[in-house]
Amino acid sequence: MLNTVLHDGPGAVPLLIAHGLFGSARNWGVVAKKLSETRPVITVDMRNHADSPWFDSHSYPDMAADLAQVMDRPMDVLGHSMGGKAAMVLAVQRPDLVRKLIVGDIAPVAYTHDQHGPIAAMRRVRLSAVTSRAEAKAQLGDLEPGVADFLLQSLDMKDKCWRLNLDVLQAEMDRIIGFPQLDGQFDGPAFFLSGAKSDYVTAAYRAPIKALFPNAVFAKIPDAGHWLHAEKPREFIGSVAAFLG
Repeated sequence: MLNTVLHDGPGAVPLLIAHGLFGSARNWGVVAKKLSETRPVITVDMRNHADSPWFDSHSYPDMAADLAQVMDRPMDVLGHSMGGKAAMVLAVQRPDLVRKLIVGDIAPVAYTHDQHGPIAAMRRVRLSAVTSRAEAKAQLGDLEPGVADFLLQSLDMKDKCWRLNLDVLQAEMDRIIGFPQLDGQFDGPAFFLSGAKSDYVTAAYRAPIKALFPNAVFAKIPDAGHWLHAEKPREFIGSVAAFLG
């Protein structure tokens, strides 16, 4: 079962949060703590990430099944990027477990980009020799702004290792950037929240979203990119709280 972090809150419907690729439950600490003022919030480490078990598969049906195992009752579910795709599969396959769905800056489609670059960068780091995160950051090389610092959150300096199953994440990259064929749809409330500066959810993707989530509503956070929850936490938290009621 996935490693979970509980942010206890008043007795309302719990919110389950699934992070994106290379992330972890602790990346969502600020958001979870604030949202827990009005409800219990559970953040998870997805499979092959942080303190959760490592598996040979990283498919979305498997990740959705992992999330279902964590849920002992219907919950609201929030997923960002890879976690958003897992949350969408969960909602379609197990609508009995999902009350409201929130998807952060991702659509139920296959993308053409991949994340082999960050994996290659992490492999470049001479883990046995680094004595500080600054050294590790220098060895990561040129990455998009903010990516190096994000990746370093998964570096275990004590054990000199990445808290990520890089072999499986690399082998399963086509599945991660893809999206499985699903039968059925989720008829509950669904909120697709995107960054206005991101191109992950375009107007062209609204049709496939509506096909699976006919009651989907859409919003964008101004001046935010793909990592909208980290770039604009106050606006992100306010939007999520308003949708959850």
